[in-house]
Amino acid sequence: MREMRRMTATIVRATDLVLAYGSEVAVDRSTFAVPSGLTTAVMGPNGSGKSTLLNAIAGLGEPVSGTLEVGDGQATPIAYVLQATRVNDSLPITVREVVAMGRYATLGPYRWSGTVDRDAIDMAMERVGITDLATRHLHELSGGQRQRVFVAQGLAQEHRLLLLDEPLTGIDLTTAQAIDGVIHDEKHRGHTVIMTTHDLSEAQFADHVLLLGGRVVASGTPDEVLTREHLVAAYGPSLLHVDDGGRLLLDDPAHTHLPGRHAHRERSIHTEAVHDDLHGGE
Repeated sequence: MREMRRMTATIVRATDLVLAYGSEVAVDRSTFAVPSGLTTAVMGPNGSGKSTLLNAIAGLGEPVSGTLEVGDGQATPIAYVLQATRVNDSLPITVREVVAMGRYATLGPYRWSGTVDRDAIDMAMERVGITDLATRHLHELSGGQRQRVFVAQGLAQEHRLLLLDEPLTGIDLTTAQAIDGVIHDEKHRGHTVIMTTHDLSEAQFADHVLLLGGRVVASGTPDEVLTREHLVAAYGPSLLHVDDGGRLLLDDPAHTHLPGRHAHRERSIHTEAVHDDLHGGE
C-alpha cells in the first residue's frame, strides 16, 4: 500500500491493520491515515473490505492485528448510517420518532429530551428535506425517503465524524441531491465524512480516497489514488477500459444502474496520464 503524503491533521490512523469478516480476512495488512475535517471516499469492488473497515472505525469490530486509532485529539463522537436498515413494517413508528432515536445516546437512560434535542431533530430533518414527512409512518415511505430518514437520524446525533455506507447507491435523484448536500455541508461545519462507494466519479469528487482491494491499495488525493496502476491492483485489468477520448471507464458489475434511479455523476475520469500509460505514450 502506498500512502501518498503525510497528513498533518488526521482522525483515523492505522498501522499494519488486519481486519476480518467472520473467519475470512477482509482487509489485509494496511497502514494509512484519514484527514480530519474533509470528505474521504472508501472505494473498491464488492468484497474488498469497505464495510468491514467502516465497522471497525465505528468501534463495531476489533482488529485481528495491528492498530486502529480514531480521534483527532478532541472528543470524537461518531454517527454511523448503514447502507440498509431493516425496520418491521408493522411497527407504528413515525419519521420524527425514528430521527429522534439519534438523540438516545446523548440523553442516556434517565433524561427527557429538551429544547436542544428537539432543535437537533428539527435541523436534521430540515437538512435532508423530510420536515413535511414528520408524522408519516416509516412503512409508508419510498426507499429514497427512508434513506433520508436514516441519514437525518445520524445527523441528529452528537457527532464530529459521520460514517456513510453506500449513501448514494440505488436512490432517486431527490434523495441523492439531499445527501450530497449534507456531505458538503458537514465539511463546512468542520466535521469529517467517511463514505463508501462503488462509483469512480463520486470518489473523484472527494477530498481524500482510500482504495481497497482486500487491503488498502492506495491512500491520498483522488488524482494520486485513481490511477490505472492502483485501479488495476484493486479491480483487476479486465474491468478497466479507455475510450477514444482518453477517459478511464470502470466496468464494475456490482454497481449496475436501475431505470428511474439516481444515475450518479458520469462513471469515468479523464486523465492524460492514464491515456498515455494505456497507449504506450503515443
